[in-house]
Amino acid sequence: MNSLLKQISEKAIELADFEFTQEQTENKWLGTKPASENEIQLTEKRLGIDFPTDFKQFMSITNGFSAPNDIEPTFEPINKIDFLKNIDSFIIEAYSLNGIENIGIQLEKSIIVGGINQEQYFLLIPPNSTNEKWKYWKFANWHPGEEEHENLESYFKEVLSFLNETIESEKN
Repeated sequence: MNSLLKQISEKAIELADFEFTQEQTENKWLGTKPASENEIQLTEKRLGIDFPTDFKQFMSITNGFSAPNDIEPTFEPINKIDFLKNIDSFIIEAYSLNGIENIGIQLEKSIIVGGINQEQYFLLIPPNSTNEKWKYWKFANWHPGEEEHENLESYFKEVLSFLNETIESEKN
């Protein structure tokens, strides 16, 4: 995953569609220093969950990751991660109406790991039982409903692909 995040950083900075800090531009890196194992464990204890392995790996590479453009969320540092219901309870109410209440149920238990105070969120949704898997959702009101990803790596591969397509289209 480290290589994927480095490629995203380099492509995003090359595109320069977004404002990056001088440090990010010089280092060609949108991440920060890694979260410690202790920080990850304290957050898991605070939330009463065990994060999926790929998310722990991500946090051990970078404790937060800036948005590479204006349509992706910024991944939050470990100390800001919380249940969505503690950050934006209104969105849960809005999606708990008849016909879309299944989305509201998922949002109710979701953990926001990216996009606090932004137009799009990245959510981890814990499984209900041992035979279920974690869900990975990019969620935005301007793009109705959830955009589900198999895991973090598939999400970041999609981001990199989009950045590559954008670079190619700008060349033409």
